[in-house]
Amino acid sequence: YNDEEEKVTGGRNGYGAKLCNIFSTKFIVETAAIEYKRSFKQTWGSNMTKTSDPKIKDFYGEDYTKITFSPDLEKFKMEKLDDGIVHLMSRRAYDVAASSKGVKVFLNGKRVSVKNFKDYVDLYIKDNNDDSGNSLKISYENPSERWEVAITISDKGFQQMSFVNSIATTKGGRHVDYVTDMIVKQLIEVLKKKNKGGMAIKPFQVKNHIWIFINCLIVNPTFDSQTKENMTLQAKSFGSKCTLSEKFITQVTKSGIVESVLSWAKFKEQNQLVKTSGKKQCKLKGIPKLEDANDAGSKNSLKCTLILTEGDSAKTLAVSGLSVIGRDLYGVFPLKGKVLNVREATHKQILENAEINNLIKIIGLQYKKKYNTVEDMKTLRYGKVMIMT
Repeated sequence: YNDEEEKVTGGRNGYGAKLCNIFSTKFIVETAAIEYKRSFKQTWGSNMTKTSDPKIKDFYGEDYTKITFSPDLEKFKMEKLDDGIVHLMSRRAYDVAASSKGVKVFLNGKRVSVKNFKDYVDLYIKDNNDDSGNSLKISYENPSERWEVAITISDKGFQQMSFVNSIATTKGGRHVDYVTDMIVKQLIEVLKKKNKGGMAIKPFQVKNHIWIFINCLIVNPTFDSQTKENMTLQAKSFGSKCTLSEKFITQVTKSGIVESVLSWAKFKEQNQLVKTSGKKQCKLKGIPKLEDANDAGSKNSLKCTLILTEGDSAKTLAVSGLSVIGRDLYGVFPLKGKVLNVREATHKQILENAEINNLIKIIGLQYKKKYNTVEDMKTLRYGKVMIMT
């Protein structure tokens, strides 16, 4: 075995086959090659302690390799293969059918329904719908002989299902990061155009809305354990590049992922606005230059009037007037220059505007609450606003 040789197979050191042999009462290897016009057969028994002589014969048919084994159930403290193991083996049959091009896979004498990787992806998503109840849209790309990629929207955070040389990498790895990062980078550009003035959306936040499927062939892959669930080889050593077409990226942008991210961003901004909403409380702290009415936030709050002035000098005039009309029902707050037009402002602009946030707290406004009735109005700290210009 030559470690330097470039291979796109799953096994590297032969441990899998040898361990299968050791934990079997019988293990048979058969293989044939038209190139050599020979077939080979050898049998091991009793946990690889007994070996038959190899049988080599003339052969003129198609190439094949056949492995037959009988698990030593006693070693696993089992009397028979339980449902869990049978389901796992059945799942592996589907994995092989999905990830091995041109291979017909039969399970208990019947060909499995999965004929290719796309069929396999469809099995995953067929019972899943988007937030509107519609079937998920799959974007699929086969950019080269060594790469297949499919992607759709996820409502459960980032999800991935991937194969490296027909090995199911259930925990992902650098091959998944490589393709996902490439797609996220493109989506970020689209989101920047559609979310102008909104909150800054980060790559990991986009990733949380992605469900990606990858089938790839990697040269001499490395893993962080013998179970090979996580592929650790660096992208520069993959042996090939995954170049996704503009057509595929366009499909991805129309798959619902962009809309899902934008909805999430809007929801997050709204939550932040809720946090900035005011409450009906008697005493407010931390708002400079506010001359609060004594009854603001009390049972008499509906009778209170907030006087908004242009600047500090106008505030001084208004405060001097309070000595005549009293401070119980009147408060004063000075504004700095031109006030932000909230009708045309983005969530981000509102959140970052200290003056608007102060007014929300002073008046006691609550995000998305409508003040159509007297009872609604009673939840405010001030029942009236007077603009003094």
